[in-house]
Amino acid sequence: MDKREQDVVPYKEITIEVPWGQVVGRWYGNRKVRPILAIHGWMDNLGTWDRLIPLLPKHMGYLCIDLPGHGRSSKLQTGVTYHVFDYVLTIVRIVKEYKWRKVSLMGHSMGAIICYFYTALNPHMVDMLIQIDLIKDAYFSLNHQIKEINIRIEKLLIENERLENSGIHMPPCYSYEELEETHYRGCGKSVHKEYCKHLLNRSIDRAEQHPAKFYFSRDPRIKYYVRLPAEHNLGIEMAKLIRNIPYMLIRSDKHSFMTTADEEIVQVLRTNNPNFHYIRVENSTHHLHLNNAEEVAKHINSFILQHRPVILDSWSLDDTDNSVNYANTNSKL
Repeated sequence: MDKREQDVVPYKEITIEVPWGQVVGRWYGNRKVRPILAIHGWMDNLGTWDRLIPLLPKHMGYLCIDLPGHGRSSKLQTGVTYHVFDYVLTIVRIVKEYKWRKVSLMGHSMGAIICYFYTALNPHMVDMLIQIDLIKDAYFSLNHQIKEINIRIEKLLIENERLENSGIHMPPCYSYEELEETHYRGCGKSVHKEYCKHLLNRSIDRAEQHPAKFYFSRDPRIKYYVRLPAEHNLGIEMAKLIRNIPYMLIRSDKHSFMTTADEEIVQVLRTNNPNFHYIRVENSTHHLHLNNAEEVAKHINSFILQHRPVILDSWSLDDTDNSVNYANTNSKL
């Protein structure tokens, strides 16, 4: 284990009021400069960054959130369906909350897709994009998409009925070890079992009636959120809109969730964006930032230092105690 991973990165719990409740998160590190906003993947939470954040440049801050329905953020009202646009609008709400003129984004999996949509729609607002193991949803045939929509509607009806009766029926409860095994197998063993705890910490609650047991507390409706149609040409056209923005795509070499069709998008990004970086990490899974944190951090650190470098006239490093004095970095712009 890299020694830096053992360091405790100070953070502040943050809460952003939204019409249905709260979006919560943690702002790690430097709070005197605009942070990198980190968006986790589908059915995960901000714990996905636990092993990576301590390895990233110390002059930066990192605002990690739980998306609506995930982790400790509020669930949408009963009867409402989650949509990928809800997640894109979460970025809009955070940018407005902190009055940022620009935003730096880092996303994994579904979080990477959300960041891609936001960047393509608002390229003037983004000064850095880091995607981990996905660009956009995989494209399926129209027949497949129609079947999936039908299945999702049926299952959403079931989940809404369960939520309406949640005061009557206790959700299924398990030991921590059982939930750890369930998570490990449920993610296709993408997260090494010893690291499942980082995601379980914000996805489960203790059962009041059975103190030795736990249940999944995230909103079950997020399993069936509405995706933007993954039409391949739409992804291509979005890529053409992202020009001259520092952009890193880092993926698993053999076990990525990316498809061969995504390589055409990669080629568009390479052609149109001189600041595009494409990295493959060997011997990694879809959750490479969690399982292979040291290797992923090495590449991301180089990228951050190139495009969000230390401002030498605004901070100094004291070699005697390794403390950073941020003297003139009050701007959040």
